[in-house]
Amino acid sequence: MKVRGIRGAITVLVNTPVAIFEATQELMKEIVRQNDIDIDNVASVFLTMTQDLNADFPAKAVRSLPGWQWVPLMCAPELNVPNAMKRCIRVLIHVNTTHSQEDLNHIYLGEAVALRPDVVGRQTDKG
Repeated sequence: MKVRGIRGAITVLVNTPVAIFEATQELMKEIVRQNDIDIDNVASVFLTMTQDLNADFPAKAVRSLPGWQWVPLMCAPELNVPNAMKRCIRVLIHVNTTHSQEDLNHIYLGEAVALRPDVVGRQTDKG
């Protein structure tokens, strides 16, 4: 097994605790589903949000998912780059896996598909 990074991002319409919670859970569930992740193989998760989102911590949404309460989680603000995407939550999951880099599915939802159009087309439906 090797430690690999799986990326993802999602946008929210409004800066509210509910919007951040629901979007974060949607993104995490889709990353897990499309990459067949066993939570026991997750080393850590790093979450960022653009600075226009501050109503709640996205880690709270991850921690509330079954089995995720023991996974180390870290939140940080995203760089405040002019003209960058607004209201965006990003995630980097470090997972122990036998899959190659090319076999991993990086998940971009909502307006965040514009961040990585090169990988969005690779997203699969393993469900």
